Amino acid sequence: MTLVAGVDSSTQSCKVVVLDAATGALVREGRAAHPAGTEVDPEAWWVALQDAIAQAGGLDDVSAVSVGGQQHGMVVLDAGGRVIRPALLWNDTRSAAAAEELARELPDIVQRTGSYPVASFTATKLRWLRDAEPENAERVAAVALPHDWLTWRLRGFGPENPRLDALTTDRSDASGTSYWSPSSGEYDLELLRTALGHDAILPRVLGPSDASGKANGVVVGAGAGDNAGAALGLGAVPGDVVVSIGTSGTVFAVTTEPTAVPTVAGFADATGNFLPLLATLNAARVLDSIAGLLGVDHDELGRLALEAEPGAGGLVLQPYFEGERTPNLPDATATLFGMTLSSTTRPSLARAAIEGLLCGLADGLDALRAAGVTAERLLLIGGAAQNPAVQSIAAQVFDVPVVVPEPGEYVARGAAAQAAWALTGERPGWDLPVVAEPAVDYRPVIREQYRARAVPGAQ
Repeated sequence: MTLVAGVDSSTQSCKVVVLDAATGALVREGRAAHPAGTEVDPEAWWVALQDAIAQAGGLDDVSAVSVGGQQHGMVVLDAGGRVIRPALLWNDTRSAAAAEELARELPDIVQRTGSYPVASFTATKLRWLRDAEPENAERVAAVALPHDWLTWRLRGFGPENPRLDALTTDRSDASGTSYWSPSSGEYDLELLRTALGHDAILPRVLGPSDASGKANGVVVGAGAGDNAGAALGLGAVPGDVVVSIGTSGTVFAVTTEPTAVPTVAGFADATGNFLPLLATLNAARVLDSIAGLLGVDHDELGRLALEAEPGAGGLVLQPYFEGERTPNLPDATATLFGMTLSSTTRPSLARAAIEGLLCGLADGLDALRAAGVTAERLLLIGGAAQNPAVQSIAAQVFDVPVVVPEPGEYVARGAAAQAAWALTGERPGWDLPVVAEPAVDYRPVIREQYRARAVPGAQ
């Protein structure tokens, strides 16, 4: 049996899976926690990666490994390969003003990079560094993303062997920097200089099946950003849309052509295609909030929701509990509409919570379609996707067939698929285990009454 390993170095933890390269079957796995916070010393990721590899039984019998990781984070290195300051993560918003500055200074940035700059993206963090910590900015000799830096360290580089020209990345992660173009496949160095103030070494961008190098004889794949890794792990192809319900929500699709519209992040994927994406701030925590209010767990919330009819008797929850990113309403709050003596019941409130959550994600799908995406199948993932009520109501909110894959570490699985690809030269065709395929049961009333309550300017 040939074994491959995949890594998911996420915001919260590092997960490692070891799989059979032929079938994708899980052989063993390991996990280690990351520190909390929105800025982290990258050395903590390296320690966690080694711990997770050890828990997964090591790599001695593994033929190839690849690293998936959280996107956008800023890792800045000096000429000696030393980390200059703690990495700023994707969820660090101190660069929001810098993002606005870049958008004003570069009115054509969407056409050049496929995405409108927001605080998550690396270029905005580099502009913040230039303005807030100019001495640190002047020391920057190379800029890497989290998965780039971990791949580099795994291959034996670092302060003890500071080969900055050995840094590598992939198309998916490069496309989230705001200084790489998915359309041209090239860095836009003028954008880098506009952000940082000077040139710096950037990782070489590898193709989907390319190897970054070797680590103690183990082939090291190109790596990927987390959403692209998940799409690869799911085996997503053009026509597929992935809806992920986690702490936040994401809606992304695999397409053969790039997108360049302000409302959609026009990323590349890990296969040579593209991955237009939208994110919502309010996802599984909507269910947490309403379940807590009703004094029930998620299972009981689902049972209550299925007691109510589609549309919840006119009760509509617009779930902007923490503002919203899609649509861009940072100061919005959640609102419950349509309260009458007949609609204000525990089952209706439970259903309104699930419908509101899913309608917010369906708005994201609408935005993808407006950007030219074709949706033929919807893959519903994330912890909340395992709730039978969420599955059933999703089939009523979305107008395309819904498929619920088996729970799994799909970012790490995608990285392992990439490792197998680098090892053999062929993309693996692993089967996707599925736990539910609810029958299409589209109920227009749910979205019609949700749209009728739209915040002005949200559509």
